[in-house]
Amino acid sequence: MDLSTVDRVRLAQHRVGAHTMKKADVKRLIALQEKAALGTLSEREQARLDVLTAMIDRQRSGEQVCPFRTDIAHPTCTKPGGVCSLRLYTDDAGPFRPVEGDRGMVRALCPYRFHQDNTAFRHIGERLLGDPTPVQAGEVGFLESTGNLDSAAGEDVGRIDMILVANNTPPGGEMKWTAVEVQAVYFSGREMAIEFRDIEERQGVAAMPVEGRRPDYRSSGPKRLMPQLQIKVPTLRRWGKKMAIVVDKAFFLSMGEMKRVEHLSNCDVVWFLADFTQAPGDPLLHLEIVDEFGTTLESAIEGLTGGEAVSLEQFEERIRGKVLP
Repeated sequence: MDLSTVDRVRLAQHRVGAHTMKKADVKRLIALQEKAALGTLSEREQARLDVLTAMIDRQRSGEQVCPFRTDIAHPTCTKPGGVCSLRLYTDDAGPFRPVEGDRGMVRALCPYRFHQDNTAFRHIGERLLGDPTPVQAGEVGFLESTGNLDSAAGEDVGRIDMILVANNTPPGGEMKWTAVEVQAVYFSGREMAIEFRDIEERQGVAAMPVEGRRPDYRSSGPKRLMPQLQIKVPTLRRWGKKMAIVVDKAFFLSMGEMKRVEHLSNCDVVWFLADFTQAPGDPLLHLEIVDEFGTTLESAIEGLTGGEAVSLEQFEERIRGKVLP
């Protein structure tokens, strides 16, 4: 809503990924830059640094910087279409505007949206580790293959999104850490490219979308997040560790009822609920953790399922409606 018509058209025309560097190249660039600062580069290393510097310059000029990622240097958006959130708008009985109340909350589509300023991770570190500046370890292997048709024994077949490690542990002390899963929501509906073409045709004038879309909480919760908890939390529980889950508030409100566990010592899972607010004159909406909700694994699964089975009689009546003329 705060973009100019020119910027809307420019962003609608942008194509993601043509100039994005590989992570390995970015790491190599940083290492060579550090070595160059010490004056210890060889002639071959200088040549490689020149090539990588030209690549990062192309990335900066040809890609959109991601304002939220904190896990890598020189982050750019790699999401086709660049849409990292949805919001419900209306133009009924007035101007084009966000819907008021909870239904008008921002719904995060990209997990990196939750990385903004490390706010969520600092909050989790403070609450679960007693350290507001934990070290982040991304995508740590959790499951190893026992050997099968497509993977060798010992090969990683499952990872935890992020591990936060306390940074204030005394030398030689026991490592303090907690597991973190970040879950954005998928959307159902037609491709965003339809809207980008419409923006170009309207020369950037803001209007309601051509096609309807909605957050797909069934795919994101029961189908994606719930199996992750069922696989990982039992082992974490045996280890005496907790699972922190970061979702936006709208995601949590879309689930079924869960029983809150008041004390952290008694829960397996801690939901950290994020919302996004915007200060006057600020182009960005900023993430803040607005609530915590501790649950057992069993209660979390009930909430993610979000429904009750119909009676046998009702179900068989529905079958008859499908198979009888």
